[in-house]
Amino acid sequence: MGSVSDLIEESVGVATANPLHQAESFVQRYKIGKCLIVPNTIRCSRDIYVKHIMEQCHKREISMRKLDSTKLRPLKYEQILRIEEHDFAMRPGFGGSPIPVGIDVQIESIDSISEVDMDFTITLYLRHYWKDERLSFPSTKNRSMTFDGRLIKKIWVPDVFFVHSKRSFIHDTTMENVMLRVYPDGNVLFSLRITVSAMCFMDFSRFPLDTQNCSLELESYAYNEDDLMLYWKHGNESLSTDEHISLSQFFIEEFSASSGLAFYSSTGWYNRLFINFALRRHIFFFVLQSYFPAMLMVMLSWVSFWIDRRAVPARVSLGITTVLTMSTIITGVSASMPQVSYIKAVDIYLWISFVFVFLSVIEYAAVNYLTTVEERKQLKKRGKVPGVYNLDAVQAMAFDGCYHDTDLDLADLSVHSEESSSRGRAASIPNVDTTRVKRKRSLKGNVGRIILQNNHVIDTYSRIIFPIVYIIFNFFYWGLYI
Repeated sequence: MGSVSDLIEESVGVATANPLHQAESFVQRYKIGKCLIVPNTIRCSRDIYVKHIMEQCHKREISMRKLDSTKLRPLKYEQILRIEEHDFAMRPGFGGSPIPVGIDVQIESIDSISEVDMDFTITLYLRHYWKDERLSFPSTKNRSMTFDGRLIKKIWVPDVFFVHSKRSFIHDTTMENVMLRVYPDGNVLFSLRITVSAMCFMDFSRFPLDTQNCSLELESYAYNEDDLMLYWKHGNESLSTDEHISLSQFFIEEFSASSGLAFYSSTGWYNRLFINFALRRHIFFFVLQSYFPAMLMVMLSWVSFWIDRRAVPARVSLGITTVLTMSTIITGVSASMPQVSYIKAVDIYLWISFVFVFLSVIEYAAVNYLTTVEERKQLKKRGKVPGVYNLDAVQAMAFDGCYHDTDLDLADLSVHSEESSSRGRAASIPNVDTTRVKRKRSLKGNVGRIILQNNHVIDTYSRIIFPIVYIIFNFFYWGLYI
């Protein structure tokens, strides 16, 4: 039998919830009758010793509380997964072969495609699969445990990031969209819902008859291929999409998954996964907004060839209107596109259409000039020497847009028309109103014949050449780009 001090240490060293019960038990074990054996003395008071034992236990409990005042009681899942027993700052199997991490992706939506910024925004479910034996736990029914994002900060997870991403975030409505599932054998599923905006290197040389190929790339940030092997979990079936995905300007032709390696000079080779998708642009919007208005403007410029060559205000205003309209169409298309240094397909069509409209204005300038020169020559041949009168007649023909009686002389009309025009010309000096009345009578019933007989040869050829050349251009253009 030991000393009393040894007995006290033994009694205090055992942690129980009831110190009095401990003291009673201790006294029952070491009691001799009604007295206790204590070195150099015998105390026959049982109550004194029990009180001494209780004081020692109370002091020990207070000291333990002080030591553990900053330590929280571990949660149940931490006890089951033995999180406190392992260092999760290191990857599973540190120092050995690289840990395989499987990836699968479900694309929820493609939110936007921006030609100006050359990027796309996509929302997806990203799932990681790996095995960490440190998280294994006993389970009689082989059931997994599912946790939210609070456990993520206490264990090791792959550090996958999106290459060439501009912005990304994890959805947090109503809670953070993160799920962690741990299986008894240590297999882990880590899933999260992310929206990513990433770069897409687009080629607009065939715009808007183009097809763009974009890709979203995944890679481990810290672990190269010696530490982590990133792969598609189910091969080509690892990438799935929602059946209702659609875009206003594009038709999604295909989704595909691929993998490769990326090299960095300072850190080595890394596994990289690719989510590839091809987007074919819907052309109907651009046909209505750009191509069809351009066609109408070109055809409207041809109306000028059928207007009389001396109707200056009509032909000039029509030509200027079509030129300005084409300029507006070109400016509108350029404003919605990035400032690239090469020519786009829509630029070719719009600028050639602009050239056709511009040439129709130049054509009338040539017709008007040649008509004025021709009329001056004919006036000189007829012996009309008053220079002032000749000048006034030419100016009248050039600016008021009407047929004058002198015009009928040049057209070699009937004798009746010639006589009427000569009488009107003689009376034009004293009475302007009388001249206008006679001019109207002389033109009555002969407008169609006058238009046909007074056409310039350039207008006649332009009515045929302009449409034919424009039609040929359209055949070559649409045959090349479609």
